[in-house]
Amino acid sequence: MFKNILGPVQAWLLSKGKCVGCGTLLSEGTYKKIANGEEQVVCKCGRVFIYDKETKKYRRALMSEV
Repeated sequence: MFKNILGPVQAWLLSKGKCVGCGTLLSEGTYKKIANGEEQVVCKCGRVFIYDKETKKYRRALMSEV
């Protein structure tokens, strides 16, 4: 039941460029360049995201990307 509620909220926060945990802007996080025009973003709360420069969208990082 919680996934049905939290999933769309987290997708909405990511579309606005905000962290799904603390709500701060991901543009304020620390960036690290990785392959294929992507950057790894670490929020101040410690969550890790991937920013795709071509599509200009954020997504949660997979465990293999951390």
